Amino acid sequence: MEFEITKKEDHVVIRVLSTKLDTNNAPELKSELVVLGNDEVKNIILDVSNCSYVDSSGLSAILVANRLCEDSIGTFILSGLQPDVEHLIRISMLHTVLLITKNVDEAEKLLVEKGKL
Repeated sequence: MEFEITKKEDHVVIRVLSTKLDTNNAPELKSELVVLGNDEVKNIILDVSNCSYVDSSGLSAILVANRLCEDSIGTFILSGLQPDVEHLIRISMLHTVLLITKNVDEAEKLLVEKGKL
């Protein structure tokens, strides 16, 4: 498995261990996301800090995670963008749709703040 999944009290952190999120591993990530959705996980943090490359399959997996969280009235946070990945997110205008943080700690603090609302 190219992902590390950590289940916390009110959210799940998925850390991509590979340097790429592409056609080779994005389908596996989508499968994991569907399982989490079936387990009624509402809040997901996807840490891509190890990824220096994401292709359209990887973007699709990111959007699946976002949709699953939206459908369950939860929060999806993309975390740890490397420069090339951030550039791809920006040129595809996904930065206007996705909640993005610098790191997982910042994402978890954001979830805590949102929980207080």
